[in-house]
Amino acid sequence: MSSQKTNYYNIPLAYRRMENLHIVFWLFKDIAWCMFWKPLGIAMIIPTLIISIIISWRTRKVVSELCHNLAITVWITANSFWMCTEFFGVDHILIYQTYSVKHLAVIPSFIGVLILAYYYLLYMPRHRHDPLTL
Repeated sequence: MSSQKTNYYNIPLAYRRMENLHIVFWLFKDIAWCMFWKPLGIAMIIPTLIISIIISWRTRKVVSELCHNLAITVWITANSFWMCTEFFGVDHILIYQTYSVKHLAVIPSFIGVLILAYYYLLYMPRHRHDPLTL
Protein backbone atom coordinates (compact mmCIF):
# COMPACT_ATOMS: atom_id res chain seq x y z
CA MET A 1 0.00 0.00 0.00
CA SER A 2 1.28 3.46 -0.89
CA SER A 3 1.99 5.96 1.84
CA GLN A 4 1.63 8.85 -0.60
CA LYS A 5 -0.89 11.42 0.59
CA THR A 6 -3.77 12.23 -1.76
CA ASN A 7 -4.76 15.88 -1.98
CA TYR A 8 -8.31 16.96 -2.71
CA TYR A 9 -9.83 20.16 -3.97
CA ASN A 10 -13.41 20.28 -2.72
CA ILE A 11 -16.07 22.49 -4.19
CA PRO A 12 -18.97 23.49 -1.93
CA LEU A 13 -22.26 22.08 -3.16
CA ALA A 14 -23.77 25.57 -3.64
CA TYR A 15 -20.84 26.48 -5.89
CA ARG A 16 -21.21 23.26 -7.89
CA ARG A 17 -24.93 23.93 -8.37
CA MET A 18 -24.12 27.40 -9.66
CA GLU A 19 -21.52 25.97 -12.06
CA ASN A 20 -24.06 23.45 -13.36
CA LEU A 21 -26.68 26.17 -13.82
CA HIS A 22 -24.04 28.20 -15.66
CA ILE A 23 -23.71 25.39 -18.19
CA VAL A 24 -27.50 25.39 -18.72
CA PHE A 25 -27.50 29.13 -19.48
CA TRP A 26 -24.48 28.75 -21.75
CA LEU A 27 -26.17 25.96 -23.72
CA PHE A 28 -29.36 27.98 -24.12
CA LYS A 29 -27.29 30.94 -25.35
CA ASP A 30 -25.53 28.79 -27.94
CA ILE A 31 -28.72 27.02 -29.03
CA ALA A 32 -30.37 30.41 -29.48
CA TRP A 33 -27.37 31.52 -31.53
CA CYS A 34 -27.57 28.44 -33.78
CA MET A 35 -31.33 28.86 -34.22
CA PHE A 36 -31.00 32.65 -34.64
CA TRP A 37 -33.37 33.31 -31.73
CA LYS A 38 -32.11 36.82 -30.98
CA PRO A 39 -34.06 37.70 -27.81
CA LEU A 40 -33.20 34.43 -26.05
CA GLY A 41 -29.56 34.52 -27.15
CA ILE A 42 -29.06 38.08 -26.00
CA ALA A 43 -30.95 37.49 -22.75
CA MET A 44 -28.78 34.45 -21.94
CA ILE A 45 -25.58 36.53 -22.16
CA ILE A 46 -26.42 38.21 -18.87
CA PRO A 47 -26.80 35.17 -16.56
CA THR A 48 -24.04 33.26 -18.35
CA LEU A 49 -21.55 36.10 -17.93
CA ILE A 50 -22.62 37.07 -14.41
CA ILE A 51 -22.33 33.50 -13.12
CA SER A 52 -18.93 33.18 -14.79
CA ILE A 53 -17.76 36.33 -13.02
CA ILE A 54 -19.13 35.09 -9.69
CA ILE A 55 -17.37 31.73 -10.13
CA SER A 56 -14.12 33.56 -10.90
CA TRP A 57 -14.55 35.72 -7.81
CA ARG A 58 -15.28 32.73 -5.58
CA THR A 59 -12.16 30.90 -6.79
CA ARG A 60 -9.85 33.93 -6.55
CA LYS A 61 -7.74 32.41 -3.77
CA VAL A 62 -6.78 29.35 -5.85
CA VAL A 63 -4.68 30.69 -8.72
CA SER A 64 -5.20 27.70 -11.02
CA GLU A 65 -8.98 27.93 -10.65
CA LEU A 66 -8.99 31.71 -10.97
CA CYS A 67 -6.94 31.70 -14.17
CA HIS A 68 -9.07 29.04 -15.82
CA ASN A 69 -12.32 30.70 -14.74
CA LEU A 70 -11.13 34.11 -15.96
CA ALA A 71 -10.24 32.51 -19.29
CA ILE A 72 -13.78 31.10 -19.47
CA THR A 73 -15.21 34.54 -18.66
CA VAL A 74 -13.35 36.23 -21.50
CA TRP A 75 -14.23 33.33 -23.80
CA ILE A 76 -17.93 33.86 -23.03
CA THR A 77 -17.41 37.57 -23.69
CA ALA A 78 -15.81 36.86 -27.07
CA ASN A 79 -18.45 34.28 -27.92
CA SER A 80 -21.29 36.64 -26.96
CA PHE A 81 -19.80 39.50 -28.96
CA TRP A 82 -19.49 37.28 -32.03
CA MET A 83 -23.08 36.11 -31.60
CA CYS A 84 -24.31 39.71 -31.37
CA THR A 85 -22.40 40.75 -34.48
CA GLU A 86 -24.26 38.02 -36.37
CA PHE A 87 -27.61 38.86 -34.78
CA PHE A 88 -27.29 42.54 -35.72
CA GLY A 89 -25.89 41.82 -39.18
CA VAL A 90 -22.58 43.63 -38.70
CA ASP A 91 -20.31 40.58 -38.59
CA HIS A 92 -19.26 40.96 -42.22
CA ILE A 93 -18.41 44.71 -42.12
CA LEU A 94 -14.73 45.16 -42.84
CA ILE A 95 -12.71 47.12 -40.32
CA TYR A 96 -9.24 46.54 -41.74
CA GLN A 97 -8.24 44.75 -44.94
CA THR A 98 -9.81 41.26 -44.64
CA TYR A 99 -10.78 41.59 -40.96
CA SER A 100 -14.42 42.15 -40.14
CA VAL A 101 -16.26 43.25 -37.02
CA LYS A 102 -16.69 39.65 -35.84
CA HIS A 103 -12.89 39.30 -35.78
CA LEU A 104 -12.81 41.72 -32.84
CA ALA A 105 -13.89 38.71 -30.78
CA VAL A 106 -10.29 37.55 -31.01
CA ILE A 107 -9.30 40.29 -28.52
CA PRO A 108 -10.97 38.75 -25.45
CA SER A 109 -10.04 35.29 -26.75
CA PHE A 110 -6.40 36.33 -26.87
CA ILE A 111 -6.69 37.79 -23.36
CA GLY A 112 -7.85 34.33 -22.23
CA VAL A 113 -4.81 32.77 -23.90
CA LEU A 114 -2.55 35.28 -22.13
CA ILE A 115 -4.12 34.46 -18.75
CA LEU A 116 -3.55 30.73 -19.30
CA ALA A 117 -0.04 31.35 -20.66
CA TYR A 118 0.76 33.26 -17.47
CA TYR A 119 -0.52 30.38 -15.39
CA TYR A 120 1.19 27.53 -17.27
CA LEU A 121 4.43 29.26 -18.22
CA LEU A 122 5.11 31.49 -15.21
CA TYR A 123 2.99 30.67 -12.18
CA MET A 124 2.81 26.87 -12.36
CA PRO A 125 6.57 26.22 -12.74
CA ARG A 126 7.32 28.50 -9.79
CA HIS A 127 4.69 26.89 -7.55
CA ARG A 128 4.87 23.25 -8.59
CA HIS A 129 5.15 22.05 -4.99
CA ASP A 130 1.98 23.85 -3.94
CA PRO A 131 -0.77 21.21 -3.75
CA LEU A 132 -3.29 23.70 -5.20
CA THR A 133 -1.19 24.21 -8.32
CA LEU A 134 -2.76 21.79 -10.73
